[in-house]
Amino acid sequence: MMGWAIAILFGSAVVLLILSFIKTTQTNSRLEQQIEHVSISVLNEVHELEKQLRNIQLDAEITAQQAGAAPAVSEERELLREMLDLYKRGYSVESIAGKTKLKPNEVEHMLSPFMAQKGERGLVAQ
Repeated sequence: MMGWAIAILFGSAVVLLILSFIKTTQTNSRLEQQIEHVSISVLNEVHELEKQLRNIQLDAEITAQQAGAAPAVSEERELLREMLDLYKRGYSVESIAGKTKLKPNEVEHMLSPFMAQKGERGLVAQ
């Protein structure tokens, strides 16, 4: 009698183990599908953002060309881009001057159109 009970328990354990493996495989498969769907949607969003960025860059180039501005690939424009980035991230004029090896008054002169815009926006926002 005791032998039969042990055999039944052992058989039940084997069946439960097999069911557990099957369930784990199904769960892993579903998880992999969900991960694949998420990665595809993220890639699609990144592609859309790249397209929008490309359009913005082209629009900026067209606007600069129509306004008769300097070409987009000039050293002065690169310097201004770097200075404006630092300014918008909260760096002081003196810090920007130190990083760009310019005098503070030169930095302030180059950034003055952007500083005025920021000040005007602040007044409107209040």
